[in-house]
Amino acid sequence: HDATRLHWDLRLEIDGVLKSWAVTKGPSIDPDIKRLAVRTEDHPMAYAEFEGTIPKGEYGGGTVMLWDRGTWAPIEGKSADDLTEGHLHFCLDGERMKGEWLLIRLKPREGEKRENWLLRKLDDEHAGTGDVLVNRELRSVLTGRSMAEIAADKKGSYSLAGKDDEAFSKTMSRAAERNRKTSRKKSAKRPGYRKPQLAKLVDEVPEGNGWAHEIKYDGYRALVSAKGRDVRLYTRNGKDWSEKFSPLLKAVADLDLPACLMDGEVIAPDKDGNPDFSTLQAILKRGHGAQQSVDQLQYHVFDLLELDSQDLVGHTLLERKDELAALLHDAKPPIFYSDHIIGAGEKLLEAMCAARQEGIISNRVDAPYRHRRSDDWLKVKCVQRNQFLIVGMKRSSARGRPFSSLLQAEKVDGELTYRGNVGTGFSNTDLDTISRKLKRYHRKTAPVEVSPSQARQVQWVTPRLYAEVAYAEITAEGRIRHGSFLGLVNAKAANRRKNVQAKGEADVRISSRDRVVFPDSGQTKGDLADYYNAIAPLFLTIGANRPISLVRCPQGRAKNCFYQKHAGDGFGDAVRGVPIKEKDGGAEEYIFIDSRRGLMQCVQMGTIEFHGWGANVDNVERPDRMIFDLDPDEGLDFSAVADAAEFLRETLGDIGLASFAMLSGGKGVHVVVPLARGHDWDTHKDFARRFAEALAMAHPDRFTASIRKAQRKGRIFIDWLRNQRGATAVLPYSARARSGAPVAAPVTWA
Repeated sequence: HDATRLHWDLRLEIDGVLKSWAVTKGPSIDPDIKRLAVRTEDHPMAYAEFEGTIPKGEYGGGTVMLWDRGTWAPIEGKSADDLTEGHLHFCLDGERMKGEWLLIRLKPREGEKRENWLLRKLDDEHAGTGDVLVNRELRSVLTGRSMAEIAADKKGSYSLAGKDDEAFSKTMSRAAERNRKTSRKKSAKRPGYRKPQLAKLVDEVPEGNGWAHEIKYDGYRALVSAKGRDVRLYTRNGKDWSEKFSPLLKAVADLDLPACLMDGEVIAPDKDGNPDFSTLQAILKRGHGAQQSVDQLQYHVFDLLELDSQDLVGHTLLERKDELAALLHDAKPPIFYSDHIIGAGEKLLEAMCAARQEGIISNRVDAPYRHRRSDDWLKVKCVQRNQFLIVGMKRSSARGRPFSSLLQAEKVDGELTYRGNVGTGFSNTDLDTISRKLKRYHRKTAPVEVSPSQARQVQWVTPRLYAEVAYAEITAEGRIRHGSFLGLVNAKAANRRKNVQAKGEADVRISSRDRVVFPDSGQTKGDLADYYNAIAPLFLTIGANRPISLVRCPQGRAKNCFYQKHAGDGFGDAVRGVPIKEKDGGAEEYIFIDSRRGLMQCVQMGTIEFHGWGANVDNVERPDRMIFDLDPDEGLDFSAVADAAEFLRETLGDIGLASFAMLSGGKGVHVVVPLARGHDWDTHKDFARRFAEALAMAHPDRFTASIRKAQRKGRIFIDWLRNQRGATAVLPYSARARSGAPVAAPVTWA
């Protein structure tokens, strides 16, 4: 019922009338989830199969969908009369809701007028987890229509104001007759292949809140068509590759999805969890269904074209993403919903490039799905540049073309290492100039070790000339990927070059790797460095380009540890400083990092923890996130903290603020609200304080907004003080200098 707000109405027939409850969030088949059900007035039986729209302004005004129907009965030994006692144990046999349920009346608080109940599913063969019912079942059991389709039916509006019993019954009968004539949609078939939308390559990230940005996955584009266990996968060109990805499609089949057509990317994660195209190719070369386990491949879904016979391509991106998020609410690895951020695309691109990812995709939030390239769907790639020695020319079969590609190499520890071929970016003039300059260096033997297949049709040259090359990455095998020739480089410029690293490496030497940092659990400095090197891509999505404070423990956490926030000597060139004005009017250099190398240089200097400002270095006066640190009294169980975090999420959501949760690595939970950078620190701090104080006043038995320990007895301190200029909070994925080597870990909401 989409009235003042969307809710579900539970109606049970007792003594010829419909006893009614408003269930705000809808029923859940999870026995661990209790739903608030507010008792409303009884409804006449004529209302039992009503579906349509009641005009706004009338009582109950809004769109009504018949979401489920069936029969009910008290369980054996119980009676409908138990309702008066405030405890109804009953069994449902509906099209969607089945099995045993409980309705329990809550004791009213002083001055409370409404009658509050709890609706709960009991654990039986019809129980499940989460909100699968309300997230998946989105159409009427009577007509098969969505809420939007019912609302759009102009002839389906029925005024009930001022009608006596007879007139009311006639209106209900008229609505029922119309709904019976409304042709219920035919059972949806599994959709077929449709031409996918293609991204247009651009050099700059579009700005503004009219754009949504997400990770560009380095894999194979794939459209997955599903209905229940019938699942097929199509390439971007329409080839059926279902057999190649059979273990992956079994995971889709296990979701038992309604008829739908999804768009996404198949990737193969490397040991650090990052997409690795060479690993994906190696898996597919082994043959149909060659992945040895289902977790070798992942499917990241970013769009939805069809759902249950409804064509969604004309809907806006955000509408499609909302439907997709609901559809994949219960998805588990290896199936992932690809989330997005609004605005801040440049920041995301910086993080992805620092993590050596392929780039980002930018989508207009109000754009339909177009089966072609357009200015609504853009890709921005991370491009790296370096100089490589030319060691050979691959002969070309094309008449008049002196070579098809150049073989590239570089010196690593004094040894020449082959880096692959570059075959694009050459003009006709380049081809002639390069072949002429290389002619004097021709030789018969290979100056670098290559395989026999790579040596075929190659004119070797003594490595004297350097080529400047743009490329996406150096693969784990040490090869240039997506390389493009930019020009020849003079020897002086080439001497200033840096060796490249294969994907996932940082050229920072970690000394004293065997030094024990966490004596109780035995982890060493080397273990800590390996962790940060592996987690760097995720850490840098938030930790990069933000003033940070370090907790340094050069001799381990059990020895002397100290905070450091100002830049100093000894860290290395990738640990940078940004001048920030202090209260006395002077300026100090605060530490920040923007790369894996910078992160690892901090670890080399004995850093265990990283704490960040709530703002970025490009504008430290405009915060971009708000943090509420839930700090419980010593005697409280963690479940109380988890419940409090969910409550904050719901309260923030009611005022339009999305949030995510992070386990702090201790007893607390951080509720983090990403923000557009539109307010100064005073406004930011004032809102956080008022919000925390309002919750503490409304729920004094659960919360306090006071920092005083004496005020925390049996309650949770909502620490809002992290939202002031200069304050820091532990960053996501930071290790903690505590017993057991815990980590601050972002988590999904239940």
